[in-house]
Amino acid sequence: MELVTGRVAKAHGIRGEVVVEVRTDEPDERFAVGTVIHGRKPRATTDATAYTVEAAREHSGRLLLRLKGIDSRDAADALRGTLFVVDSEDLDSSDDPDEFYDHELEGLTVKLTDDTVVGTVREVLHSAAGELLSIRPSDGSRAEILVPFVAAIVTSVSLADRTVTIDPPEGLLDPE
Repeated sequence: MELVTGRVAKAHGIRGEVVVEVRTDEPDERFAVGTVIHGRKPRATTDATAYTVEAAREHSGRLLLRLKGIDSRDAADALRGTLFVVDSEDLDSSDDPDEFYDHELEGLTVKLTDDTVVGTVREVLHSAAGELLSIRPSDGSRAEILVPFVAAIVTSVSLADRTVTIDPPEGLLDPE
């Protein structure tokens, strides 16, 4: 399974740099100078293309990358929308029991502290305000429930039992 670590938002400047929306907790490792990263267009059916990171820097809160062979604005602009991916089998398990990769959470059953089943984690959404669990309700009552992935609400995650236990504040699960 491929995991997205970043997405090219746009070209930056005239020398081929790209602005990357980071989707990893380890950008310094994933996008380090000399690292080979793999990029593909969304919904592409072909294999990912390998790129070598020549330079990486932060600018105005964004990650800017210069990739080997991408040396003009036009070449950089052609990468717009490219997803940088890693194979989940290439990832080490986290030593922190409170850290999870998105793919580890997707598909887990979400239940309340009284064991009432709420639904299934469809995906983990990354926003400026933090991570959200997108949950497909088990009763099919609506398309999704969004639950902040914070310790005050998500009381436990058991990969072994394939469950996420939540204690939501009043109204969070109510249909709009």
